[in-house]
Amino acid sequence: MDCQKVAPDRWGTGIEQQRKADLGNGCYLNPIMSGDHPDPTIIKDGDDYYMTFSSFDDTRGLMIWHSRDLVNWQPIGPALTIPIDVISTPELIKYQDKFYIYFTTNRVLDATGTKRKTLYVVTADDIHGPWDAPRDVGLKDPPSDPGHIVGEDGKRYLFMSGGNRVQLSDDGLKTVGRMEVVYSGWQYPQEWDVESFSQEGPKMLHHGDYFYMVLAQGGTAGPPTGHMVIAARSRSIDGPWENSPYNPIVRTQDRSEKWWSRGHATLIEGPDKLWYMVYHGYENGFMTLGRQTLLEPIKWTEDGWFTSSNLDVGKPIPKPSGGEAVEHGMAFSDSFSFDLIPSRWHFFHASPTEQQRIKLINGKLQLSARGTSPSNSSPLTLNTGDLAYQVEVNVHVSPEAQAGLLLFYNQKLYAGLAFNQEGMVLHRSGMNLDEKKPPHIVNNRLRIRMVNNHNIVTFYTQSGASDWIKYPVQMEVSGYHHNVADDFLSLRPALYASGLGVATFSDFSYKALP
Repeated sequence: MDCQKVAPDRWGTGIEQQRKADLGNGCYLNPIMSGDHPDPTIIKDGDDYYMTFSSFDDTRGLMIWHSRDLVNWQPIGPALTIPIDVISTPELIKYQDKFYIYFTTNRVLDATGTKRKTLYVVTADDIHGPWDAPRDVGLKDPPSDPGHIVGEDGKRYLFMSGGNRVQLSDDGLKTVGRMEVVYSGWQYPQEWDVESFSQEGPKMLHHGDYFYMVLAQGGTAGPPTGHMVIAARSRSIDGPWENSPYNPIVRTQDRSEKWWSRGHATLIEGPDKLWYMVYHGYENGFMTLGRQTLLEPIKWTEDGWFTSSNLDVGKPIPKPSGGEAVEHGMAFSDSFSFDLIPSRWHFFHASPTEQQRIKLINGKLQLSARGTSPSNSSPLTLNTGDLAYQVEVNVHVSPEAQAGLLLFYNQKLYAGLAFNQEGMVLHRSGMNLDEKKPPHIVNNRLRIRMVNNHNIVTFYTQSGASDWIKYPVQMEVSGYHHNVADDFLSLRPALYASGLGVATFSDFSYKALP
């Protein structure tokens, strides 16, 4: 079968008809991980694959996923259960029967809010956990994007953005000596439209006679043609590093393509013994979904380089053979239980005591109010990846609380509908607009429906057995993304409660739409 000629129709194949890469006919259609899954880091452990991503403001963080065929993925659970600021560019590895995740954050140092970057590591004897508490590896103000490799000398190293390298202790918990610049990158043509040079994301591989460094350049967002995959190799961990004659290995050539800003790749051997790249990209017209994870075959050349397969990653591609498929994704509906909350719901900008705001009672989520609006209330967000979907939830607020349903990007940019004892509140472009209380709100209870139809958002309300009432204001939210509001996040369904007292949410439902 020529997968590139297959009609890419996968509606109705996944949990709750959610987006799924596996087309069920020997082909897959990117993304393999829809929604906000940036900076993928992946390992192969026997017949199993494990992957995690930058979780940024999410608490709980560093969600780990499992696969056996590189296309279908199931969540295992978070490696971090406590807030530790903005978590970015992780590196998941296995070394001598122990699992490690290296990652960077910006840490608050004092009461003035001064921050500096910190490089942490967490470890576990079992990928399922428990994971130990984060440890500072002792590198002052490090670059980001750690990439782990063992040199021909048997020593452990981290390569980082900007061409930097530092040695690790044998146990991998501390740095040894000074950091040094060992690679200057690849110079692309000056006339290309890029965001910035931004040499970053070194992912390391020892394959055959060479050490390979696979990097991103061109900036992560900005122009769709900026982010790219490049490579260099050396016979020694100490260099010299030779740039690939095939650079850039991957790059969006034109804004008409389905996938923009493709980069931050890791090479991985598939269950069929063929090789693939896993990397992220923005979907044309849906930057609101954040950076999604793509899978692309590669080819090794006779002279020891690798190249792209030159398949269109916006069309179906032959699925790796030989791997057993797990059920992909997770259901979102009725997910208010102790075993489901950690995988599905994540606090934004959580404080150390944020989890204490939650009480789960008979399938209902009771959320203590915080702040005065979505901007300072630490909403609970849900990372979805569908182009169109509908969510509904019952909301009951105590007399001094305000609560509602949002599409939340960050504290500056969100849309939604909420209510309190006095009336309704429309959230639009990060503004909070008070509206009169409609007569159908009884006993501070309301069911809210939100339909996000390809970035056109409509709200409905219902009380008891009454008919749904369409809210008279609709919104277009395609601009709620990083190139407008920074932060490298995504626009997500969210629940929030502000003011005093509590809000109780129940009977949550999620349905993907065609």
